[in-house]
Amino acid sequence: MSVIYSDLKDKKVFITGGGSGIGASIVKHFCEQGSNVFFIDINEQSSNKLVLDCKNKKFSVPTFINCDLLNIKFLKDTISKIISDNGAIDILVNNAANDERHSIDEVTEEFWNERMNINLKHYFFTVQSVKKAMIKNKGGSIINIGSVSWMIGQGGMAAYTAAKSGVVGLTRSFARDLGEFNIRVNSVVPGWVMTERQVEKWLTPESESDMMKKQCLKHKLMPSDIAKAVLFFGSDQSSGCTNQDYIVDKGWL
Repeated sequence: MSVIYSDLKDKKVFITGGGSGIGASIVKHFCEQGSNVFFIDINEQSSNKLVLDCKNKKFSVPTFINCDLLNIKFLKDTISKIISDNGAIDILVNNAANDERHSIDEVTEEFWNERMNINLKHYFFTVQSVKKAMIKNKGGSIINIGSVSWMIGQGGMAAYTAAKSGVVGLTRSFARDLGEFNIRVNSVVPGWVMTERQVEKWLTPESESDMMKKQCLKHKLMPSDIAKAVLFFGSDQSSGCTNQDYIVDKGWL
């Protein structure tokens, strides 16, 4: 642990898509700070492995809940139960997403709706579900994970980039609506992060070389780079920050 945010100890944190990739790193970093972490995912194997890993490292042990984000009612009921049993969620991290590539012609109405649901829709309803208790608790921090993909005009996944651009609109609207209640809303915007999935599906010597030419910092962007930024925005050390979209991309843009 390179930084200790003393105010994060025992804070209740809810993270979507926490079982692998960026989400798993966010879970680990909050647990290392001693936070009381709840995370949802549909991958039981990787999620249970993450819980065991945190336990073995003597971090606080997170609570994993199997939840399909496409089922909004179950998502809202899950959050409601956490709040009922444990009190207000202090920090919400909307992380879950799916950036599977797709051509224009292969997109059906059903596929489009599914991309919107997994990459944008649940962001709204998690915030709707936590805000009442946050208001009663006199504050909170909401961090939405975005993407630079739409900023650079990346092709080959129009539904994904459209949804991710919507994260900016949600973030700014929520920041305005909830600011009077001392609830801060920011987004952390990753570049190309070397998760296990990205490495397996898309990293090649050619793509890596091309990215190193584009980035100011000439080394790979890792999940921990994103998690460290999320910790900052979750902590009171960012008390003056809201309505912001903070890019973490090693200088790609």
